Amino acid sequence: MKLTIVDYNSGNISSVVNSFKEVAQNKVNVEVASDLNKIKSSDKIVLPGQGSFKSCVDAINSINGLVDSLNEFAINQKKPLLGICVGLQMFADKGYEELETKGLGWISGKVSKIDNQNGKYKLPHIGWNQINIIKKSKIFKNIENNSHMYFVHSYEFIPEDKNVISATTDYSSNIVCSVEKENIFGTQFHPEKSDKIGLQIIENFIKL
Repeated sequence: MKLTIVDYNSGNISSVVNSFKEVAQNKVNVEVASDLNKIKSSDKIVLPGQGSFKSCVDAINSINGLVDSLNEFAINQKKPLLGICVGLQMFADKGYEELETKGLGWISGKVSKIDNQNGKYKLPHIGWNQINIIKKSKIFKNIENNSHMYFVHSYEFIPEDKNVISATTDYSSNIVCSVEKENIFGTQFHPEKSDKIGLQIIENFIKL
């Protein structure tokens, strides 16, 4: 099996790469690539994302044909894809960080700034927070409810269809922190920075 972590110059993805390679232990071919042919021939894709919604979308769009290849992979061929942090947020129709920016449009919804209740909650939301698993998700196999995951974000994904939400976290309000729609998975938290529980999520995705 071939798993590709998409490198589109969206910040440091070394911890994502290291975690997937640690879990894969040579049983799975983990590649880091922006090459369209490598992406097309993959069995699974991981879409990381660091920085702002706009900077990540701009970076993906700057690689000619990458969006089309991702659409073909995830939407037409329906192969498993995992988005992490801004990688998840880009599933949305649009985001409002910096200025209104069009997303990939895979899961209808928007990405808005977390309501920090006039400064009552610090932004970005950084650190460990419990997740509330609200629907059975394949990537939560052997994960206990209320497990702690590691977060770094100031914006939240608000999907139109609440049925895609697999977990939420409580920070200022109920924030969507995991989604699942058919073959498309996303986490707002960083599984690669969430210790053994995060590695379990990575293993679950690899074993899908």
